[in-house]
Amino acid sequence: MVPSGGRPGRPAAQFNLGVMYDKGDGVPQDYKEAIQWYRLAADQGTPSAQLNLGFMYDKGIGVPQNYVQAYMWYSLAGPVGSAKGPNNRDLIAPKMTRVQIAEAQRLAREWKRHVK
Repeated sequence: MVPSGGRPGRPAAQFNLGVMYDKGDGVPQDYKEAIQWYRLAADQGTPSAQLNLGFMYDKGIGVPQNYVQAYMWYSLAGPVGSAKGPNNRDLIAPKMTRVQIAEAQRLAREWKRHVK
């Protein structure tokens, strides 16, 4: 159900589809499908999708638990509109090594350069 050709779509609609699959609202609950839709919206700078992706990586919902990815997405969500992003990022930081935090920060910087 992901748009063909990998072209960006409407991020608000993509986020809403992610929520529907995440919660099983009107569609069968499917965390992997939710992650695909969140990712499409997150890659277009949607803070709520970035926050939700961070949460799914943080908790290992639909993906293997990955604090580096969670930290990255929480960091990206924070500066552009989600107050929860920095808070959630700070909550997982004590579970990470300095190397993991540095990697997450590097990934966030690269993501920002890529989308500009």
